[in-house]
Amino acid sequence: MALTERTLSILLLTVAAFAAAVGLVLFRFIDPNAPDSPLPGCLFYAATHYYCIGCGVTRCLHALAHGDLLGALDMNPLATIMVVLGPMMLLHTAGWRPAVLQPLMRPVLSARLWLVLLPAYWIARNLPMWPFAVLAPG
Repeated sequence: MALTERTLSILLLTVAAFAAAVGLVLFRFIDPNAPDSPLPGCLFYAATHYYCIGCGVTRCLHALAHGDLLGALDMNPLATIMVVLGPMMLLHTAGWRPAVLQPLMRPVLSARLWLVLLPAYWIARNLPMWPFAVLAPG
């Protein structure tokens, strides 16, 4: 049985939705801030004492699972934004393209944006002065 592109898209979206639901349940009941947490810390930070792009994502997702938007933004503002933007990008790629989102999706789906944004974010969150220090995990 050959999978059509539409069937494959629906399958991938279903898997992504299921993974998000499982993640929500896990982050609802497992506290990454607890000393006995089974969730690992950042290996990059442990080795270098510099924050990577993903530092604070686990605690960010835990805060979001508990409805703490400000806490999530404090841990990793980029990841907090990507929790909303990521599914929209995935749906846009799968063919769901409301006209009202087109002005947002054009630049967000550009590789150039991410090639500049991610290294800039990585560097900025390690600068010790305001306003960059706000980007460091809280």
